[in-house]
Amino acid sequence: MSTRRILATAALPYANGPIHLGHLVEYLQTDIWVRFQRLRGNRCLYICADDTHGTAIMIRARAEGRREEEVIAESQAAHQRDFAGFGIEFDNYGSTNSSETQAHCNEIWKTIRDAGLVKEKDVEQLFDVEQGTFLADRFVSGTCPSCKTADQPGDNCSHCGATYSPAELIDPKSTLSGSTPEVRSARHLFIELEQLHRFLAEWTQSGNALQPEVANYLKGHFLGDANSAEGKKDLRDWDISRPAPYFGFEIPDAPGNYWYVWFDAPIGYIGSTQQWCDANNENLDDWWKSDQTEIHHFIGKDITYFHTLFWPGILKTAGFSLPTRVQVHGFLKVDGEKMSKSKGTFIKAETYLKYLDPNALRYFYASKLGNGLDDIDLNLEEFTAKINSDLVGKVVNLASRSAKFLAATGLSEAYPDDGGLFQQGADAGEAIAEAYETCDYNKAMRLIMELADRANPFVENAAPWTLKKDPEKAQQLQDICSIAINLFRQIVVYLTPVLPELAEKMGQLLGEPIREWSQSQSPLTGTPVAKFKHMMKRIEDKGIQKMVDETKAEAEAVVAAASQAALASQFSDSDQPLKDEPMSDECTIDDFVKVDLRVARIVSAEHVEEARKLLKLTLSLGGSETRQVFAGIKAAYDPDQLVGRLVVMVANLKPRKMKFGLSEGMVCASGPGGEEVFLLSPDDGAKPGQRVH
Repeated sequence: MSTRRILATAALPYANGPIHLGHLVEYLQTDIWVRFQRLRGNRCLYICADDTHGTAIMIRARAEGRREEEVIAESQAAHQRDFAGFGIEFDNYGSTNSSETQAHCNEIWKTIRDAGLVKEKDVEQLFDVEQGTFLADRFVSGTCPSCKTADQPGDNCSHCGATYSPAELIDPKSTLSGSTPEVRSARHLFIELEQLHRFLAEWTQSGNALQPEVANYLKGHFLGDANSAEGKKDLRDWDISRPAPYFGFEIPDAPGNYWYVWFDAPIGYIGSTQQWCDANNENLDDWWKSDQTEIHHFIGKDITYFHTLFWPGILKTAGFSLPTRVQVHGFLKVDGEKMSKSKGTFIKAETYLKYLDPNALRYFYASKLGNGLDDIDLNLEEFTAKINSDLVGKVVNLASRSAKFLAATGLSEAYPDDGGLFQQGADAGEAIAEAYETCDYNKAMRLIMELADRANPFVENAAPWTLKKDPEKAQQLQDICSIAINLFRQIVVYLTPVLPELAEKMGQLLGEPIREWSQSQSPLTGTPVAKFKHMMKRIEDKGIQKMVDETKAEAEAVVAAASQAALASQFSDSDQPLKDEPMSDECTIDDFVKVDLRVARIVSAEHVEEARKLLKLTLSLGGSETRQVFAGIKAAYDPDQLVGRLVVMVANLKPRKMKFGLSEGMVCASGPGGEEVFLLSPDDGAKPGQRVH
């Protein structure tokens, strides 16, 4: 079998939020497939990147008082940490905000322009007046204009699949501010996808690039019958620009306009590959412009349109290779329902890793993933039962009950008669491989567990723990355990794409790493066996409960913060003062009590003739206790208006000798200075001398 050259990608996660268990369906599905290909001897790259552009990043950076580059760098580090925690290994993990991606955007854009696919027209777009920005599709929700389903995103309906512009939604709302956006007109650039209709109809409806249900969906909803004028459906022009303000790449031949995130995001696959090529002295054309390379995209069904119509159209126009396969998967549900923050089932990858074994999730997802678009359900009770039964009770149990008896003797010199068990496992190898190849992991796991179901009764009936008691049966004990360990090894070879950590531990046990699929075809004999070490823990209910409880607590904290923000927003208080003068480093209560804040009464106030900013105040702390203070409030207050007013002063501030006299404290005020200074005053009833706590 000749070696294949394969490039695999998973959709780019958006850099505005953490990785959660729903995301992991795709990245684990791809990681398993890539590991399988390598085990079969194929050369396979796994390419990904963060999707970094758009209004969301811009708005978040603005709210946090940071540059967009800081936000996306922080997010990328968190994403890579979480992926690594689940054993997901990329050959290159880049960013769409890279020079490589921008260069390929420029190159591809020129070919699209030259092909006459671009047109310009004025677009009525929704504008959030409160946020001062045009709204990207993802920041608008409303009722679908086609099927009338409520709470749908701004570009396509998750219920009926219809596509539309945000302005076409019924009762649209900005998800940034909750306000009703207004319609404003702006110049936009479009790609006339209809010019590529015949090509797209042929590509989607022939060959094996798409699953049959995906091909049928595209034909029914978007393409129709390309050979019939009556049955043909015209493809919509694709809006690929956004006016400023926008975080992204400015379009070279359209100043003031930026490529919409869905234009440069898939080009990020090429940009990330370019980074890998540059680091490894490879030629990009060998991966993206060669009929010797297969390109496999793994995506969720919510972005089918972009990867099966828009993206192939761009690639064809620009002279890049078309996808060999676009593998579409369904969504994740938890306990039969959509992931829910309030129920503790919208679980972040980071939270899961605190309490549970990532290998358990890898196996559970594999046991659920078929090669279709069906949603998968993470039932937490089933999850516990399956891991404890399949992996701990069946697979690892084979080694834990046998390996310890071989530490002194090693494996038998010749493979004993096992009644055909190993050969049955070897014969199943191609069926298991075919299931992996077609992404039917559910079938692969069933076939592998059938091997475990045959191996365990063999060990149970042979009872090596009983043979150990009779010294005259030492050879029989070694033979039985050698069979058990070889059956275990064979199963682990087949599970290696799903459980690389278990494969590594098995390799350490027998002194032979798992490198090739063919290692499942012949048993090991006469080799040492290391001391057995624990390979996998059972899933405990308390771990799951802690994970759910923490997720609920996080959700409640977010709701509380949103509620507080909503209360504050009714007064329309700007966040500009906080941006102008950010919070100081935190202090302890011990630091705070060192500052003696007291209520004081201004008993006299007068101008300091030689000073532009200062007023001379005499403050009474009650009785005969007074302080002289020079305060920089001259531009804001007339001295006559201050006499008799209660203020808050720092009473224990070290006196400062000034040329105008001794200043024995400080009055508390807010504001940037000049005429915008505002003295702090206690409510009526406060008395001079009282401490402010």
